[in-house]
Amino acid sequence: MEAVPMRIDVPLARPTRRRVLAIAAAVAGVALLPRPVWSGVGRPGDGVPEDLAPVTWTGVALGAVASLRIHHPDRDVAERLVAASVAEMRRLEAVFSLYRDDSAVAELNRTGALVAPPPELVTLLARCDDVVRLTGGVFDPTVQPLWRCYADHFATNGPQAGPPPAAVLHEALERVGWDGLRHGRDRIAFARRGMALTLNGIAQGFVTDRVVALLRDAGLSHALVDMGEIRAIGDRPGRRPWRVAIEPAEGSDTATPRQVIDVVDRAVATSAAAGFRFDRAGRCNHLLDPRSGGCAGPTRRVTVTADDATTADALSTAFGLMDEPGIAAVLAACPGVARIA
Repeated sequence: MEAVPMRIDVPLARPTRRRVLAIAAAVAGVALLPRPVWSGVGRPGDGVPEDLAPVTWTGVALGAVASLRIHHPDRDVAERLVAASVAEMRRLEAVFSLYRDDSAVAELNRTGALVAPPPELVTLLARCDDVVRLTGGVFDPTVQPLWRCYADHFATNGPQAGPPPAAVLHEALERVGWDGLRHGRDRIAFARRGMALTLNGIAQGFVTDRVVALLRDAGLSHALVDMGEIRAIGDRPGRRPWRVAIEPAEGSDTATPRQVIDVVDRAVATSAAAGFRFDRAGRCNHLLDPRSGGCAGPTRRVTVTADDATTADALSTAFGLMDEPGIAAVLAACPGVARIA
């Protein structure tokens, strides 16, 4: 399970997180195409040119690079849809972000309880319940105290240090556990002092899905949305699939080619230990195991496709910490979900 910092000075570059790999894959995939998506009423050949210039937005969502490209025969409509999508992303960022002191999750972590929580937070925690059960607790958003433990350790000892001492990890693990989070429509609270929540292993997928829903409600049937995770609405002009490139894992032979997958009405998410590392070797990274307090292997990277970005995001996070039999069991229970790499 991954986590993100909360105003902790780690003696390394600022977190790039696993999403950098997902974004890089998305950009590379688009670069393979002569044109981005057309999104309007009807299909190519209905009077809408395939080379219609897109209205685009690029920015940051929940600490990761995000982008949106909309093609529409009416540029004013496209610009309004982009603005509405960005506004929705910003609204949800104020609920889930750990990079904002005023977010709902930040307030929960600061005070230990949240009365009358935002309905989106209640909904996402219910989704977390499902993934926690499905993965046997490997996916656990209460892992944030482990991040604090690692960040404090390396801030004190430098990037050359080994992992935190066993006793320190044990103390952090005492504050981790999904069973210690009480949540409902009226109140969310931690059962133990010092617990904290991170939804960065699932929230970007959730935000992506919300933006997709907004665009679908507006009548768009062809688009590619990237709000930290990638989700295609329909296919590309000419009834061709979107193509997304997955870069080789870090440490792969330089001759290893990128893997390119076709995506139609699907979501793609990548989780990689190389997204952020505390030490130079990457043995201590942001994919933190709530069972042991350890980290995923430094070259670990998993890509998952699913019908929705929330599922792809959460399972790519969990699969980064699971063995092959465990992954196979989850996939058997989830028709429509696939591990790509």
